[in-house]
Amino acid sequence: MKVEMNVVFIGGGNMADALIGGLLKSGFAASQLRAVEVNGDARRRLADKHRVMCFDAPQKAYRPGDVIVLAVKPQQIQEAARYSGLKADANLVISIAAGITLTSLSRWLGGHARLVRAMPNTPALIGAGITGLCALAGVGEAEKKQAATILGAVGTTVWIADESLMDAVTAVSGSGPAYVFWFIEQLANAGQSLGLPLEVAEKLARETVLGSAKLAAQSGESPALLRERVTSKGGTTEAALRVFHEEALAEGIQRAIAAARERGAELGQMLGKE
Repeated sequence: MKVEMNVVFIGGGNMADALIGGLLKSGFAASQLRAVEVNGDARRRLADKHRVMCFDAPQKAYRPGDVIVLAVKPQQIQEAARYSGLKADANLVISIAAGITLTSLSRWLGGHARLVRAMPNTPALIGAGITGLCALAGVGEAEKKQAATILGAVGTTVWIADESLMDAVTAVSGSGPAYVFWFIEQLANAGQSLGLPLEVAEKLARETVLGSAKLAAQSGESPALLRERVTSKGGTTEAALRVFHEEALAEGIQRAIAAARERGAELGQMLGKE
């Protein structure tokens, strides 16, 4: 079924590629999607892959009522916004640039108020992402639904009422895949140190994390309860968890996530300057 919404992506990188692919799979027609990419090779790759119209300048791509997705790197978004040619409040604009506040983006767009800030993560590349969304007060429910539809094409979405919490979203889910990859790496290394062949240890680690995540998602029970059910008194799991406790691993993870949040706030302040 055709969805009544046209979308223009400014920036044709990996996330735009994933979103376009997800939207096409979810029922959008290629004619409803356009992309702006200054790099000629990247522009041609995107056009050939998805059969969508691609342009080298935003003004060539716009149609009345288009939803605009700013899919450029945080370091590029100020320039992209200022040279976008968008008229104030003529379009709903969604930014997926980490750390960039709605206040900064509104200023660069000449006081634009129809703005949504989104923080997707890299599992979106396989349609398994999660995105935190936050909107300015002037964004209506219908526009929020449009934003959720676009980002929901590559996973699930959650709305954040207070924009100051978006740095926490970035720290938990935006950076989170790297923490999970690191844990898989350490789990595999530990298995290898105990004599397992590396390829076997890596497969065991990957599939264990994947299966555990699926169980946590589908069971409806808390991670704490699921952990307790695996932990028999006096057993092997309890022995391992005791070492985690002795090494204060939980506290270390909390400090790490807090550090990521603080760095996100710092980058937002730095990149948000004139």
